[in-house]
Amino acid sequence: MPLAENARFCGSCGYNLPPAAPQAPPQPKRPPQPPPAAAGGAFHFDADGRGQGRGYTWEIKYQGAFALACVNLQPEQSISAEAGAMVSMSANVHLHSEMKGGVFGALKRAVGGESAFVSTFTAQGGPGEVTLASGAPGDISGIEMRNQAFKVQSSSYLAGDTSLAVETKFGGAKSFFGGEGLFVLEVTGTGLLLVSSFGAIHRKVLRPGEQYVVDTGHLVAWEGHMPYNLRKAAKSGFFRSMMSGEGLVAEFTGPGEILIQTRNLAAFASMLRPYFPSQGS
Repeated sequence: MPLAENARFCGSCGYNLPPAAPQAPPQPKRPPQPPPAAAGGAFHFDADGRGQGRGYTWEIKYQGAFALACVNLQPEQSISAEAGAMVSMSANVHLHSEMKGGVFGALKRAVGGESAFVSTFTAQGGPGEVTLASGAPGDISGIEMRNQAFKVQSSSYLAGDTSLAVETKFGGAKSFFGGEGLFVLEVTGTGLLLVSSFGAIHRKVLRPGEQYVVDTGHLVAWEGHMPYNLRKAAKSGFFRSMMSGEGLVAEFTGPGEILIQTRNLAAFASMLRPYFPSQGS
């Protein structure tokens, strides 16, 4: 004979039933967390993927392969972003694009593989929202800069506080001939910096005098004071370096911290090339 729900005794034999143990409520799934803080690291990530700046709040949603940065602007407040990074925005948000640094600055950005224009989003007449994302699948990380200077791979810069100074710097002749981009971005100041990565971000902190080698296609950002040397992956010669499947690498010397993306967009594109039809087919 089936027992009634929440019954205290059996209706057939009169046996007293022990009280049912209370069931714990189901725990909500935790969203993916940003990279943990590295000991002695200079990059300050917000642990919950959200924060507040001067005149805006921000949050990174869907962290992982398809991250989206949501920036909520107070009236008459602005955020700067790389041209083409916008996904959506409120109707009252005004978009203004300009050549950053004048004609010469725009030329440097164009030669470095970036857009010659920089977009500024301003909420007019009330609060507004802007959502931003990279063109390639991957994660987005929010870094709270504290009067610091970072070098950022041009393809990794997504957006930042309008008070940050973003300058295009010469990355060395070897980077040009290696097809890795002639310029890198130097970001300085205090405020939010949003960087995108192809894959996840791995943090590496170097001790004083420690040397570390990173494939240039995996670089996201590093501390501005860190010396580095661009060279072939294999020291034994150019042919051996090409046969290894590696091109140029950057050899850093500590102390300092480096942000490394776990996937290489150029290598991924090369892997897909055989599957695309040729122009003659």
